[in-house]
Amino acid sequence: MQQLTLGQAVNQALREEMRRDERIFLAGEGIGRGILSDPRMATHGLLEEFGPRRVKDTPVSEAAIAGLAVGASAMGLLPVVEIMFNPFFTIAADQIVNHAAKLRYLSGGKSKFPLVIRVKTGAGFGAGCQHSHNLEAWVAHVPGLKVVMPGTPADAKGLLKSAIRDENPVIFFEDLLLNFIPGPVPVGDYTTPIGAADIKKAGRDVTVVTWSKMLGVAIKAAAQLEQEGISVEIVDLRTLTPLDEATVLTSVRKTGRLAVLHEATRTGGFGGEIAALVAEKAFAALKAPIKRVTAPDIPAPFSKPLEEFFIPNENKLIQAVKELF
Repeated sequence: MQQLTLGQAVNQALREEMRRDERIFLAGEGIGRGILSDPRMATHGLLEEFGPRRVKDTPVSEAAIAGLAVGASAMGLLPVVEIMFNPFFTIAADQIVNHAAKLRYLSGGKSKFPLVIRVKTGAGFGAGCQHSHNLEAWVAHVPGLKVVMPGTPADAKGLLKSAIRDENPVIFFEDLLLNFIPGPVPVGDYTTPIGAADIKKAGRDVTVVTWSKMLGVAIKAAAQLEQEGISVEIVDLRTLTPLDEATVLTSVRKTGRLAVLHEATRTGGFGGEIAALVAEKAFAALKAPIKRVTAPDIPAPFSKPLEEFFIPNENKLIQAVKELF
């Protein structure tokens, strides 16, 4: 095992995949020499190894970056492009939603359109609402896109390799704060299957379903609840679409209680999809109403105290879990 941050794990995955397949190229704002070339970031050192033909700094235009990816994929290349902040996805949405997501369907499955769009996401670094809005539920609503949100460095590396090797467009969300938190990562080549959730902690009394940075919050809350005699099972989705329904339902049928935890705002958040799934297919197993622990329905604040209020924490999750009893 090696200790890497999520950014370093992504860097390792990109480096290994680019050595494996010369069709892979990277594009994005500042990925070669700008702010994203920081040693803690995912593209550090890649320009030096692979050169400007395969690591391309782009103009500040997310629409152009996404259009480049779609066209390159259609011509047989394997683009891995970057959207610097999640809200900027809206600028790139036409090419991603109206073209990338639909091209394989329109070909009747005869054509392949592999591309990966890496998106930095998450609040917690004082960048304000224009840079911190979590939009994964928007993206998951689009048929034809796979949506991946790892919560650990090991999963980030394995899932990114799977995303690059996939024959469909994959949106790969990387929480910014996880770029600075180290964790164990296996050495060498491995992949993590897209569409498979992971039980990060087994438990008997309540299921917590979560993903991305909120996994760490769930783990902290579970440790405190264990001291009070409440055994928490943590399901890390890792992939929102395709959704691993079986793992979620099996866990809820075992525990009889469900809390869904995500950083995105509440209304229309992906937690509602999890709640609907359980209500439709495992209602008889429930011993209490489903709880959602989310950010409030406000833009992400800039000030540190307000941002801390905005982001769900272990205390809010602990309160919600206790209400299930």
